[in-house]
Amino acid sequence: MTKFWCTKTWQMQEHDIQIYNPGTKKRVASFKAHTKWNRSLAWTPDGTCLLSGGNEPDPTIRVWDSSTWQQVGHPWKGHTSHIIGIAIDPNGTLVASASYDNHVRLWRLSDRQNIGIFQHSSPAYSVTFSVDGRYILSGGHDAKISQWEVPKGVHPKILAITTARHACVTGSLSTAEELLTQEIHTDANNFTSYAHRSFVMARQLAWDHALEDAIKSINIRPSLIGYISQGIALCGNGLVREARVAFDVASLFTNKDSNTDHFLLLIKAITLFNADQHEEAMLLVKELAAACPNADILGCRVVETYLRVQLGTKASCHDEAADHFTAAVNAGALSSTFIHQIYADLTVLFGWDLEFLCLTAHQKRCQAFLSAGRPDEALEAHKYMMDTIDESANASCLVWSNAFKQECSALCAAKGDATLAASDYDRAIDIYTAAITLNSSSSTVFANRSKAKLGKMLWLEALLDAQKVIELDSSSYLGYNLKYAALHGAQRYDEAIQTFETMLSKLDDAPGIQTRKLRQQYLRPSQVERAIRQVIDAQLENAPLRVLNTTTGLLCDREAQISAFKMSTEYKELLSSTIPHPDLDRKRIEEVVRRNLQYAMLSHRWEGREPLLQDIQGKSVYDSELDSVGGMTKLRSFCKTARGAGYNWAWSDTCCIDKNINVELQESVNSMFVWYHHSALTIVYLSDVPPSSKSGALTKSAWNTRGWTVQEFIAPNVILFYQSNWTLYLDDHTPNHKESVAIMQELKEATGIDRSAVVAFRPGMDGAREKLHWASTRVTTRQEDIAYSLFGIFDVRLFVDYGEKQEKALGRLLQEIVARSGDITGLDWVGKSSAFNSCLPASITSYQVPPYKLPVLTEDEMQSLVSSLRKTVAVDFALNLNTQLRDMNAPRFAAQRLHLPCIAFNVREVRRVPNPAPETQFTYRVKADGLRSLDITTEETLAQFWPARPIGRKFILVRPWDRSLLELPDFGDNTEIEEDHGMLPSSPSHDCSSDYPGKQEVVEQELRAFRLLVRLRQPFSAFLLAQQRTGEYKRIASDHDITGQVNDVGDLMDIRTIEIL
Repeated sequence: MTKFWCTKTWQMQEHDIQIYNPGTKKRVASFKAHTKWNRSLAWTPDGTCLLSGGNEPDPTIRVWDSSTWQQVGHPWKGHTSHIIGIAIDPNGTLVASASYDNHVRLWRLSDRQNIGIFQHSSPAYSVTFSVDGRYILSGGHDAKISQWEVPKGVHPKILAITTARHACVTGSLSTAEELLTQEIHTDANNFTSYAHRSFVMARQLAWDHALEDAIKSINIRPSLIGYISQGIALCGNGLVREARVAFDVASLFTNKDSNTDHFLLLIKAITLFNADQHEEAMLLVKELAAACPNADILGCRVVETYLRVQLGTKASCHDEAADHFTAAVNAGALSSTFIHQIYADLTVLFGWDLEFLCLTAHQKRCQAFLSAGRPDEALEAHKYMMDTIDESANASCLVWSNAFKQECSALCAAKGDATLAASDYDRAIDIYTAAITLNSSSSTVFANRSKAKLGKMLWLEALLDAQKVIELDSSSYLGYNLKYAALHGAQRYDEAIQTFETMLSKLDDAPGIQTRKLRQQYLRPSQVERAIRQVIDAQLENAPLRVLNTTTGLLCDREAQISAFKMSTEYKELLSSTIPHPDLDRKRIEEVVRRNLQYAMLSHRWEGREPLLQDIQGKSVYDSELDSVGGMTKLRSFCKTARGAGYNWAWSDTCCIDKNINVELQESVNSMFVWYHHSALTIVYLSDVPPSSKSGALTKSAWNTRGWTVQEFIAPNVILFYQSNWTLYLDDHTPNHKESVAIMQELKEATGIDRSAVVAFRPGMDGAREKLHWASTRVTTRQEDIAYSLFGIFDVRLFVDYGEKQEKALGRLLQEIVARSGDITGLDWVGKSSAFNSCLPASITSYQVPPYKLPVLTEDEMQSLVSSLRKTVAVDFALNLNTQLRDMNAPRFAAQRLHLPCIAFNVREVRRVPNPAPETQFTYRVKADGLRSLDITTEETLAQFWPARPIGRKFILVRPWDRSLLELPDFGDNTEIEEDHGMLPSSPSHDCSSDYPGKQEVVEQELRAFRLLVRLRQPFSAFLLAQQRTGEYKRIASDHDITGQVNDVGDLMDIRTIEIL
């Protein structure tokens, strides 16, 4: 014997009934039935109830509702000892029980009444009914089988029609009417026959005759059957209120028998329903089933089912009909096989076809779903029906079933396509799934379901359907197209691309012209790879030659970087997503390439030992074996910070340049500004700024003193400053510190560079003197680097030659600036002359003095001075001077010699004057033709002379010619000269209203010439040249600016180009 134990209380659960699902082998319910032992169990034929028999001290039979496992009604009492066996007759109306008390009892299931007791010769152990239900057989301790006849009349029939009953059941109503009429002729006072004939007339819709017979029956003798017939007839005549009264009176004749009362109420509900009182009828049935614990539950379910079928048949729309038919199927009556026998009275009264009620409800439900355009639900209903009905019913509806499935299949395809087109993917999947159960050999349906699953991003499920399409039609490209889409969605890009190649081959080999034309909509992977490579090459054109992989910590050259990108998911996704389009989406390719290959740059100052390329090559910077390498902590932190910011690549000048390869070194130095400019982020590491520093710490950082850091903060578009512990400076989480006003103000205070220049700097030669001033206070470890660090700022590319010293490196840079741009502001310096050329400084520190700026004149002042000059200076003189200066050649270098266009002033006197400066410096008063006297301080010893004491050596003061004084319009940026740009203000002394051609231009030329004269009268930055024996000149270096000013611009000027060594 199996015993059950409760794991919480560790008490035996031998009293519980355990219910198991035979399909899943899992327990679905457990409940306590009898007080001690549960000795026997039996199911009703329809499965709606379970009967249990108990042991002493509870020898009762209990009924359990299988939907709730709650007890129905009260226990059946009668036995005095263990109930060993329970049996239910084939009709499901009678129950037999065998007990240890030597008795077999017969019970009526509908009202739980004990209707028979059979004495056994010994304790009864088992009991059953004969196949026809006419006998009870029992076995007992005496080893004998006893047979008992089921008593007559135990099956109650309120309508005990005799002669005409069979005709009513079979639908031969005319025969039934004739038989009942004969009975009435035989006995005119036979009230029963009048009532019975009233039922027959009602079924024939002869309501007047039916009411007439009902009244005659009642007049002869008031009875239950008479008032029932009257209620039915009155409803048929539309007299619903009177019919309710008739049924109420009928209840007085039930002898308070609950079974009779119950059946009477069911008849009333059906009658009201037939009189179109649907809601009242359905409510009566539901309340009857719920309010009466001893009611005939199956009878209620049968009536509800039939009425639901009628409602579905009369429904105004298919969806409503489907709901009613579903309710009918779910009512619970269709599982009983014998309802047409049990409730034959309903057939007699109303002509109900209960034998085929189950099949009718199922079929109508299927058809309603189909008509409502819900083929998937129709198919589910069909499957449920076929699983539920018995074999004979299954065989009888085979033709209907085949026709239904064919219709359903066609509707599924059409409905599925419509829902797919409407992007209702869930619905489409359900519909296509239904279609596949009908026809699993259609590649089209599998393809469409795959598309719907792709729409829902059910990649693996879509892949299975795509594979099925390929199996069903391997020559078609469609299955491979869907398989590609599913693999791509599942991020299995390698397989997706391979599948796509197969699809292209199918299109190439397709027999149809239209199919082959589809090939034009797609690109081959090789085409896309070439296009991506072009974008990669363009992206890397402005990127460092070597970078660190922030994930692996490995140093990679460009090919390794490209290889890593090609192995990445992003690359494969880009390739896979681009091939199914006829045109390359270059914008997206550029975006993906840029996002993957973008890099972060480090700006820092070298501190002692730093990790070099040779230290980390072939190793990961994250490897512990590199812990002893100096500066490795900084490098690792930089890589981690870059990776945390979302960048795959990082560059540091310590280890990402192979300085042993001259070509790479040359490329790196000349391209560094470009690399910083094109970086996604430049990280500035301030090793001397401690955590939680206050504002001002950046200004004091030694990072501001290094030569290379100038370009490292003006070149990038995005820059972030980090403190010594790698936290953001000032805890400023602005995405770009160039947008931080506070930090930019600190930077300006430290460097003297305006925020506008830092934020929007453009490399070039304009403003050369100011840029040289930026670098004038900075230092570099290698002295040549002070010049090399400016290559990118001035946008020049020059040879890198470590060992040439600062003087030559700076000289070559300044020479390139002058030669290429004509900008002579770089000649404005104080200090020592360079051996490269005397017009150039020996050191960058010579630019520490701010650049010389001409006095600023207001426009009113300018016009006033122009008016004054017009009174003293001839127009022709002004025009000729303007033309001479305009036609001057640009300055140039040749063989380190500067050919300088200038205005020369012959020096006629040089006298030494007292100077409080150190003995190494001498001050001389210089007088030159056309200039006011001026003082010059220099370390050189000059020969003194004056007109009375001439010498053989010649000196001149020069004003380097600056073409900006001409105020010519700049045609480089604008093709059209706007009225307010490049146009000079009109002279107040000239009327330009005359309209003859060219006069306006002449007036403007004259005005420009006089404005030039005004500017030439202003103080200017000059320098002293000494002629050499060979005829060339050398500049005499000065420790202070030399400021000259002409006496009279009306004098002739010596305008020429001088060659300076």
